[in-house]
Amino acid sequence: MGGLKPTALVTGASSGIGRETVIRLAKRGYRVIGVARRMDRVAELSSHFEGVIPKKADLSRPDEVEALCKYILERSQPVTALVNNAGYSIRGALENVPLHGIKRLFEVNLFSLIRITQACLAGMRKQRFGTIVNLSSIAGKFAFPMSGVYAATKHAVEAISDALRAEVRPFGIRVVIIRPGAIATEFNEVANRMTSNLIQHTAKDYEPVQQSLGAAMGRIFSELTLPGPGLIADLIEQAVLSQAPKAVYTAGPLVEEFLKPRFEMDDETYDKYMLQKTGLARLRL
Repeated sequence: MGGLKPTALVTGASSGIGRETVIRLAKRGYRVIGVARRMDRVAELSSHFEGVIPKKADLSRPDEVEALCKYILERSQPVTALVNNAGYSIRGALENVPLHGIKRLFEVNLFSLIRITQACLAGMRKQRFGTIVNLSSIAGKFAFPMSGVYAATKHAVEAISDALRAEVRPFGIRVVIIRPGAIATEFNEVANRMTSNLIQHTAKDYEPVQQSLGAAMGRIFSELTLPGPGLIADLIEQAVLSQAPKAVYTAGPLVEEFLKPRFEMDDETYDKYMLQKTGLARLRL
């Protein structure tokens, strides 16, 4: 590398897990390209941490994603660590979620991830080294009611990551999945804001479903203390710096309650388990 700093690229860099990851990698001596829609927040980071490069891109817009990829491909130094962190959720009964909202969700959570990964792989492959960290979720392996569309994006991220890991291993490129549980970030606030209009236009028939689900999840969350984004940023840092990172890292609340049973139970048993946990087992309308 001729003494040059290694380069990392982190999407969703303006808040939460992305912001904490930028800070950690910058402290580790990386030149970090922080990609976000809100440039003021990343610019603030660049004023405090040497080597942080703010880069504006709205990942729901394919033209802006292509412009970012052009920037990546034209850089003289390849990206050695890619952290695909950007993502959000919308919630609601599938019948009521508009297709344009689903398409936008997939643009951010999946299609931009794939396209940015493609752009970074060229340089990684040439130098026979690199690490790609894809943020999934515990919902990448199961789905909560009213969150099926979000879970679908994360199921897809898991599939892409598993296939890619085998494809690029011969070139010395590592692919890592991070599965956070419930984490205290702006994620839930954004999901509520994106979903509020959907709830107002939901068919009346679904109101008892939402109420039962909300009551059950409220009881579950009332017993939790949510960790901050640093918990997951620590795992990302560990994966990037490791000579032999694990294929998957998982941490956070709800892992034991929902993800572990998913791996231990067959489909029928887990379906019944989820209905009980989400308060919908006895609901008849």
